[in-house]
Amino acid sequence: MTLNKSLLIPLFVFIMLVVLLGYGFSLKDPNLLPSQLIDQPFPEFNLADLHEDGRTRNNRDVNGKIALVNVWATWCPNCLVEHPELTRIARDEGIPIIGVNYNDDSEKARAWLVRHGDPYVFHLVDNQGRLAIDLGVYGAPETFVVDTEGVIRFRHVGAVTKSVWQRTLAPVISVLRDSPG
Repeated sequence: MTLNKSLLIPLFVFIMLVVLLGYGFSLKDPNLLPSQLIDQPFPEFNLADLHEDGRTRNNRDVNGKIALVNVWATWCPNCLVEHPELTRIARDEGIPIIGVNYNDDSEKARAWLVRHGDPYVFHLVDNQGRLAIDLGVYGAPETFVVDTEGVIRFRHVGAVTKSVWQRTLAPVISVLRDSPG
């Protein structure tokens, strides 16, 4: 049995691609996406409030307290996965959570919140996705930690689970609470 030399080059290229891809995927956590907005003010916006007809909210509504800003939608399966943990955080940790209802139907969003509970202090209706674009959102869910001055201090891509809270978000918030100013 002889080995055909014309098969060696494609086989070698295939093996090298597998090795390179495997190594590349092992390097980074897919939830750690860079953000140009870290240490920048929350983007300016004027968006409708989901629950208060006729009320418009703006970036000043994000200032004043350390808060989570959570981008969510009814069409997002991971938003339902993270919802119990967000509810627990709002109830037990006393952290205000601001919802950004992203590219969604407002009637469906209100019904979803009635069915699953509403841990948010208020919701922004971002049905055209403009705020999400300004935030650099890749998709729902994404969560931002915002300090008392409305400056973005951290970004988490993906569902907020108990582990994400304990290992990532709670320590960031603890540092913000302990910092002077």
